[in-house]
Amino acid sequence: MIHPGMRVARRALVGLVMGSLLIVGLPAQSQEEPLTTLRAEREAAEARDAARLAELVEDREALQAALEEAREAHNEAQARFAGLAEQEQAQQTRREALDERQAVQGEDLSAVLDTLVRHSGELRDDLAESWITVGGAALPPRLDEAEVLRPEHLETLGDALMALTAETGRVVAFDAPVAGGGGQVATREVVRLGDLAAFSEGQLLEHGAEEDVLATAPPLPAEVSELLADFQAGEGERLALDPTRGQVIEALAQRPSLRERFQQGGAVGYVVVGLGAIGLLVALLQYAYLLRVSMATRRQLRDLGRLREDNPLGRVLLRFRALADDPVPEALEARLDEAVLAELPRLERGQPLVKLLAAVAPLLGLLGTVTGMIVTFQAITVFGTGDPQLMAGGISQALVTTVLGLITAVPLLFAHTALAGRSRHLAGVMEGQASAALAKQLEHRRASPTASGSERRAAALA
Repeated sequence: MIHPGMRVARRALVGLVMGSLLIVGLPAQSQEEPLTTLRAEREAAEARDAARLAELVEDREALQAALEEAREAHNEAQARFAGLAEQEQAQQTRREALDERQAVQGEDLSAVLDTLVRHSGELRDDLAESWITVGGAALPPRLDEAEVLRPEHLETLGDALMALTAETGRVVAFDAPVAGGGGQVATREVVRLGDLAAFSEGQLLEHGAEEDVLATAPPLPAEVSELLADFQAGEGERLALDPTRGQVIEALAQRPSLRERFQQGGAVGYVVVGLGAIGLLVALLQYAYLLRVSMATRRQLRDLGRLREDNPLGRVLLRFRALADDPVPEALEARLDEAVLAELPRLERGQPLVKLLAAVAPLLGLLGTVTGMIVTFQAITVFGTGDPQLMAGGISQALVTTVLGLITAVPLLFAHTALAGRSRHLAGVMEGQASAALAKQLEHRRASPTASGSERRAAALA
């Protein structure tokens, strides 16, 4: 039989154990489960505690162990509570110190902090695509989370600005991953020129789609690529840079070649260039013929005693020699003019065609201009003026055909002038020599009216 005092001790121990269990276990469970299941959980916990209490009442050692465990859990909970209280007190103290410091700083320093935060953020955003951060200094930190202005904030921002400023005047070579035109990423040696540009192996670079990966820019003209490659290899001191940050390079890359520009002229452009080529070919052939005739004429002038058939002057004088016995001076003069006029078509051959083509080429260019403008206005009628690329084809044809017409007409005009001058010079030489021969013949007739025909011809050609 159990002593009544023992029962009271057991009841007190059970109450202590259950109180400890409720202190330790119930708050965590009640925080995790919804309020709708709180009653069910409490009843289940009471049933488990009752079953466990029944076991502990029957087992003294188990009861003592549970008591020790409950005491340890209680002590741990008290220690944790004390730590949280100390942490709360420290945070409260820090908050009071911050409030006091904020009150001391006042609105002026708060405004300085706000300005510093704003400018540091704007600076990072503006320099996100800058070259000075590639292989160089780092960007200043963001100060969005700063609550109170501190000296280190100003020092950090100032140091970052000085480092970035120094990077703008440096030429740096470093290795970095570069994506080629086909998408392959390979590590290359990159040369960075301050904040102006970066290039590698004769190609300008641009920021890639991925972070810390550069990409090659559109192809450059050959002379620009050679300058960059020579500078990187240490063989040159000159550079070609784009101060517009890629706009000029992009325009150069899109600049059509001579063949593409010629193709923009369309059918009218082909006709203009074809006619111009024909005119120039005719002019060159005729000018070569006139040069050969000029050389033969000069040889004939040096030896008028022996007339040749390889030049117009020789043929005219031979014809005059055959007609020197004509007794009528007017008939002799007319025959001589006829001989001179017979040589002129050969000397002026091709000039009308060259002159015609020089006049037709600008008209054909104007025709291409009108045709291109019609195409442009048709595109505007259908699609409007929102997309300039739809009008580019017609405008290109309109401008290119005009240029081709002028380019064709100008050399043809020069060629026609050269041909006319050369042929006019030869015709003048023939007419002068023929007039001189006629004058000598007439003078000899007046001086020797009884001379024979052979003597008169010899005297006229002397």
